[in-house]
Amino acid sequence: MTTTIVLGAGVIGITSAYYLAQSGRQVTVIDRQPEPALETSFANAGLIAPGHSYTWASPRAPGILLRSLYQEGQALRLKLRADPQMWTWAAKFLANCTAVQSRLNTSRKLVLCRYSQAQLQGLTEAEGLRYDRLSHGLLYLYRDAASFARGTANMQVLADGGMPMEVIDAARAVALEPALAQARQHIAGGIYCPTDESGDARLFTHDLTERCKRLGVRFEFGNPITRLEASAGAISAVHTEHGPRQANEYVLALGSYAPLLARPLGYRLPVYPVKGYSVTFPAGPGYNPPRLGGVDENNLVAYARFGERLRFTATAEFTGYHTEHSPADFAHMLAAGRELFPEGADYTQPNFWAGLRPMTPEGTPIIGPSQHRNLYLNIGHGHMGWTMACGSARILTDLMSQRTPDIDLTGMTLA
Repeated sequence: MTTTIVLGAGVIGITSAYYLAQSGRQVTVIDRQPEPALETSFANAGLIAPGHSYTWASPRAPGILLRSLYQEGQALRLKLRADPQMWTWAAKFLANCTAVQSRLNTSRKLVLCRYSQAQLQGLTEAEGLRYDRLSHGLLYLYRDAASFARGTANMQVLADGGMPMEVIDAARAVALEPALAQARQHIAGGIYCPTDESGDARLFTHDLTERCKRLGVRFEFGNPITRLEASAGAISAVHTEHGPRQANEYVLALGSYAPLLARPLGYRLPVYPVKGYSVTFPAGPGYNPPRLGGVDENNLVAYARFGERLRFTATAEFTGYHTEHSPADFAHMLAAGRELFPEGADYTQPNFWAGLRPMTPEGTPIIGPSQHRNLYLNIGHGHMGWTMACGSARILTDLMSQRTPDIDLTGMTLA
């Protein structure tokens, strides 16, 4: 039996382990954390959103980053640092900010996101997974006529890719989402994507971990990975604080930390951490949380309900490997969220969090073979790792099993 070690126990690593185990491999997952989904997958936006597959590298992005140096409240924030890796990555990001490249990258993301959502739906049904899933669609809201017009024009690339999308006015938005009734005057219009969904990625990852155990997957939690050892063009061992581990195959699914582990072997993986913030509130009886997830497009604040919890997420901060935060970091998203849903939750009980999104300059992930014949990559999913997870894991398993994937991987491999 082929033995496989998966490095990383976030949503990408656990979905990879599941599909690989389903293919007949003996899989071991190693992670430094004491349980799965304690890093990027812990408290992300929760949106399963092919209808929001836009790449961040757009013609407007350079201006937003420049303004962030002197103006608060920008959705993209650049923190100047003496970090060569950041500046190398930023140069590639800026090269992707043309209209042509932005459209191409968005189209590629959309194909993967739609494929992945179908895999997620099939897996959820087959395994009976529970993760506070809502499948009523998502709303993308605009505060003024100019941004609404720009948003409806931008959506054409997704519509051309087959996404069902409905341009709606404020009245229709409130009809779809009654919790917006008090904020109607702040809404110029929106786009409703009826096939988009939401759900708690952490709960999903935990539930799928239990299914993995039933398939015989072994887990080594609380075991930090220190280095990869290579010999004769292949990985010969992964060294951990509890000793070396060996297998026939290795899968690198360590999110933002993948480039650090691979660099001593000569890799310069184009993945850089982009910090995001989220805050989650109790939203039980007596409150009026939204029934649909969505995005306040003017403020780039995402929101989603998970059972009796309401979460807001925002900001993309280029600041290295730092996850520190203070209440002031959440002021902008809280103001926007409370304006939309003034009775949505108990806003006196915030649970603040910050995590690192593993971004590539293009916004598409890197899946498949590496320069070492038994090392495979599943990295760089950025802000859409939850949406892309099941599809990426299925594609990875197909490639490792010498099967042709179901979608075109142009722009999504190390090459």
